[in-house]
Amino acid sequence: MSAQDTGAGLVRGIRRWDAVALMINCIVGAGILGLPSQVYALTGPYSLLAFLCCAVVVTLIAFCFAEVASRFTETGGAYLYARETFGPVTAFEVGWLTWIARLSSFAAISNVLVSYASFYWPPADSGLWRALLIAGPTVALTSINLAGIRETTTVNNLLTAGKLIPLFLFAAAGLFFIDLENYRPAAPLNASAFSLAVSQLVFAYTGFDLAVITAGEMRDPRRNLPFAIVVAIAVVALLYILIQTVCIGTLPQLEASQKPLVDASSRFLGPAGVSVISAGAILSGLGTMNAILLAGSRVLFAMGERNELPRFLSITHPKFRTPHVSILITAGVALTMSVSGTFTYMLTIGVIAKLIAFMATCGSLLVLRARNTLPASFILPGGRFVAVLSLALCVWLLFHSGWPEIRAIGIACAVGFLIHAVSRQAVR
Repeated sequence: MSAQDTGAGLVRGIRRWDAVALMINCIVGAGILGLPSQVYALTGPYSLLAFLCCAVVVTLIAFCFAEVASRFTETGGAYLYARETFGPVTAFEVGWLTWIARLSSFAAISNVLVSYASFYWPPADSGLWRALLIAGPTVALTSINLAGIRETTTVNNLLTAGKLIPLFLFAAAGLFFIDLENYRPAAPLNASAFSLAVSQLVFAYTGFDLAVITAGEMRDPRRNLPFAIVVAIAVVALLYILIQTVCIGTLPQLEASQKPLVDASSRFLGPAGVSVISAGAILSGLGTMNAILLAGSRVLFAMGERNELPRFLSITHPKFRTPHVSILITAGVALTMSVSGTFTYMLTIGVIAKLIAFMATCGSLLVLRARNTLPASFILPGGRFVAVLSLALCVWLLFHSGWPEIRAIGIACAVGFLIHAVSRQAVR
């Protein structure tokens, strides 16, 4: 194999544009399929401004990730950064919550795919067929992830193209059918509802924090990761704003729609357009599931490598050079959650888990600059100010989280502390 050995049993097989595709695949998931109507129900035509504001907020955080990531070459992402700057206990919680949140996202997307598949075949959403349609893609993606990093990234690139083409087609075609009257607000902007809308959109805009975990399998990650983050955020922000523009302009009752992209496309693309968007939604979900298996398993690998979890999680396959134990465990737990429906409770910690990872990384930027021991290949202009501002924005978003989310994150953290203590005792 021509890719470079990392020295940890992994292979650096993710090239620059592979990293961009992985980053986009991690960001563009099932969220954008339903959020246009949810955000519109909160803020009406001002939802377009909410998409723009959230893009600005997330871009600031992404730039912090870009600088911090340019200082590391190992697997782990926010977990690794937190371990370097804040110690193993904080790092474990960041990694643990990242893994749990991504498993619940995987399970949620699996069920969304079954829902969209029922558009073509109604029995898909019930009984044995539902279980089989969840298990089939999971087993297939797991097999690809086990086979090697080049195989995984090739499939990832194809799925990225498969999700972007229908979405950009929807946006480009819909621009010719918008009704400008739909953008006229019926009431003044409500600041509280607007803040809630922006906080909900964080779910749709993030994912770059997942892609950086795979740095240990990227070629020249100190340069390619910052490039991939900037390009991916720019592409996604443009795409999302175009989608919301078309949804508002073409669907008068947008707030009542359960599948806004499907309903909007039926008005200007007809049945063929609905089929294309539904197929694109399925490919979008598969792409994100593939990215979650890739990056999520590497979180376990990184924590096993540093004895935060059992050491066997860091074992790599002698032939395929992939962390097969971590992949199989990640896939098995995700499949169980998908079929059983237990993910619905765990989803509540998703946004908060991301915010914790964001805050840890923004804080890491400040610490790493103060220490000045790890050189960065990407220097963020005004980095300290941007990091402080990003931390303030994360705190603001946390204040808009409800009590159920706070309670769920507390329980998850407590379980994590217990697992960490048992693992450390076993190592001793």
